[in-house]
This record gives sequence, structure tokens and C-alpha cells, in this order.
Amino acid sequence: MVIQQKMVGDVLASTILCEHLKIHFPDSEVHYVINDSTLAVVEGNPFVDKIILFEKKNRESKLAFYRFLKSIKKEDYYATIDVYCKLESNLISYFSKADLKISYRKWYSKFIYTHLFSYSHNEKTTLGHAIENRLLLLSPLIKELEKPDLAPKIHLLDSENEEARQFLQEHDVDTSNPIIMVGLLGSQPCKSYPLDYLAKTLDFISEKCPATFLLNYMPDQKDSVTEFLSHCTPKTRNRIREDVFCPSLRSVIGLFGQCNAYIGNEGGCSNISKALGLPNFSIFSPWISKTAWFTFNENSKNQAVHLADFKPEILSIPKKQRKKAAADLYQTFKPIFFQKQLERFIETEVIPNQ
Repeated sequence: MVIQQKMVGDVLASTILCEHLKIHFPDSEVHYVINDSTLAVVEGNPFVDKIILFEKKNRESKLAFYRFLKSIKKEDYYATIDVYCKLESNLISYFSKADLKISYRKWYSKFIYTHLFSYSHNEKTTLGHAIENRLLLLSPLIKELEKPDLAPKIHLLDSENEEARQFLQEHDVDTSNPIIMVGLLGSQPCKSYPLDYLAKTLDFISEKCPATFLLNYMPDQKDSVTEFLSHCTPKTRNRIREDVFCPSLRSVIGLFGQCNAYIGNEGGCSNISKALGLPNFSIFSPWISKTAWFTFNENSKNQAVHLADFKPEILSIPKKQRKKAAADLYQTFKPIFFQKQLERFIETEVIPNQ
């Protein structure tokens, strides 16, 4: 059992554990515990035999959570890999009765596990700490990985790809030019590049290639869409198709699969694009670790920018303070800083891909 109760990017990253387990133990049965809100990125994954959904009620009701734990206790697990390592997953691991219980070293839960690991801080990582730290958890089971550079993948059905193609046709989206998915907002304001700066970024792209822009946003973020459009030049505004909107995460993923690139905030959307093999240009929040989440960075398709690339002195500020000051720090992260890198990305990854 692999446990990863977190957001989309984390859940995607941990799917590689399931894949490695299936490669080395093809007759094993692999179960994956995830939050129900992240199901869309795991559906259809051939390396997961059973998806166990952790629902909101389990977090809100002690009785529901106890029933969930009892269902875990009934399973016959040999090993539990707890990537999440919080109270909920600590209890899930404990109730699993597995022979091997593997997780990260935390003072409050170390008595539960048979194998504990400290986080890697390899400064020269090309996989990214988010991946390297997950691979550490496999070492009690696998001494040497056959495919150490495996990247997370999303598995779409042919029918889902066809539905997405038809959806674009029905909305008269011009597929003769590059289609770029734009990650408009992060999961929270402190992970969202200022809308006026993001608009200037799209204005710059519009001058370099005749791209069509699709916006990824939630229905309750319509006001932010309106604000964003107000910052765009008329030329860019005419290339944005904010009306092309899918109601479910799985259908949005299908739409991602029809795009030629992703540009926008680092987070769940950027990880979805990577898992689909799209060229990816991510803008990191000043408080998020680029070393951790700029994964598979030897691949030119995956590019990212961080304020620290241009003002390295900000890393001397503690992470918690950078998070509190994110809005002010973002204001110093001007689009002109990374325009040359973005131009090369468009020329080498987007236009040839189209």
C-alpha cells in the first residue's frame, strides 16, 4: 500500500512508486491511498491495482475515519509506504498490520515504522528532491531500480483523447496554430503569479507566434479571469478562448492532451502537463523550492523560472517569511527577467511541437 493524501502534484509524483513496484514485483498487488479530489490523475493507471479513496467525511468524522481504518486492517499488506507522513497516514500505516512500514523520519511517529528515511538535500539533483525523496522509500524493497529515471504519467484512453479533439472542433478552436494551456492561478494566492504580469507574458508570446490560449481555472474564479483579460492587449485577448471550459478534472486533462505546451504557475497543472509529455514552462512562487519541484530538469521540454534565479539573495529569507511576503516578492519578479528564456522555449519546444 502506497499512501499519498495530498494535492494533484504530489499524487502524480508518487505514482512512480507504484510503477517501480510493478516492474520489480509483477505479481504483486499495489493499492494506492489518495484523496478523492485527486482521482482523475490516477484513473486508468495500469500500475495501480486498487485505488483507495480517502474522502472528506473521513477527515470530518471520527466514526467515519475509524471505519476507514477498520477496512484497511482487513487487508493483508506485506508493506506500507507512507509518503504523506501526517497523523492520518500514520494511523493508516499502524492499522495496516504490514510487516514493513516505511516512511520519513518524524519524531512524533517513529515508533510506528520499521524503516525511516531523512529527506535528501542533493544540490545537483536532476530528478528533483520531490522525486528523489520518494525513491528513497523503495530501498527496503528494491536494492537497485531497473529504470531510475521513470517519470510520472497520466494514462488517457483513446476515447478520452477523441472526445477532447471533438470538443475543440465543436468550439471552433484553430488547431493549425500552437495551442497553449495557461495555468492562470495557483492553488492559493501565495502560489499565483500576478495577473498583470502573466498577461504581459502572454502578450510577449503573442508577438512571437500565432498561438491560441486556453485558460485553466475553476468556475468560482471567473472574476479573476475577467481581471486577467483586462490586462491583456487586444491582440492577445483575441487569441484567448476562455469559453473553452471543461467541468471535470478528467475532461480538463483530456484537453491538456490536445495542447502543444503549458505555460503558467507551477503546481498541479504543470505536473499534469509533464505527465502528459507536454513542453512545460513553469513560474515558481518565491517561497516554493525549485530544487524540490523542478523535476526531470535535464529535459529541455521542462523549463522553469524562480525569482531566486535572478535575485538569489531571497533564499537567505526563511521559507515561512517568504510565504508571508509572497505578494511583495512576486511584484519584484518582472516578466522581462525571463523573456529571453521564454522566447527560446517557444522557438525550440512549442513551434516545432505544433
